Amino acid sequence: MANKRAVLVLCPLCKCKEHSVYIQHQRSEYRLCSKCSLVFVIESQRLDENDEKSRYDLHVNSPDDEHYRKYLSKVYEPVRDRVKEGSFGLDFGSGPGPTLSKMFEEGGFKMNIYDHFYAKDEKVLHEGYDFITSSEVVEHLYEPKEVLDALWAIINKEGILCLLTQPYPSKENFSSWYYKNDPTHVCFFSKESMEFLANKWMSNLEIVGKDIFIFRKS
Repeated sequence: MANKRAVLVLCPLCKCKEHSVYIQHQRSEYRLCSKCSLVFVIESQRLDENDEKSRYDLHVNSPDDEHYRKYLSKVYEPVRDRVKEGSFGLDFGSGPGPTLSKMFEEGGFKMNIYDHFYAKDEKVLHEGYDFITSSEVVEHLYEPKEVLDALWAIINKEGILCLLTQPYPSKENFSSWYYKNDPTHVCFFSKESMEFLANKWMSNLEIVGKDIFIFRKS
């Protein structure tokens, strides 16, 4: 019987084929890209779209939840302080209970939202924005290169893209890292991964705290 042809696995962020096993944990294999330092789960180990959405339907985030608002303030405040009053923004991956967009609207900003499962209005992805926020989203992306490049393309000159995600720990600590336990988390970024994006986009990168990454278009 003929051998099956090996499937070429490419890094989903930079499309590099040079990557190695970062860690094997239970039934999942996490691979580390040698070019952009992304750690990712290969396609065959991801959830299908129905199972993915079922996980998201369990989220109970709401604009009426003051604790959730306080958490999102770590995105709202640095973005608010870096854009002009009344700027036009997009919250990408707004989820089943859009909250960050409401915080910006309450602050006098004009907002659109987009979510693949809960607010899939493709028209908003063809407008130009002074800022785009994406909170706890990039780790879910099956095609981060295509999605992030598309978002960058619709940011106006001197506009910003703000990403909130948890950078992955050392190999020694990865097995016990809670963030990887969510099966919808398939891409894990590092400071080096974000610097790779900044260099590719020829943008200025500012890191606020440990998990807020702000790219400004020059």
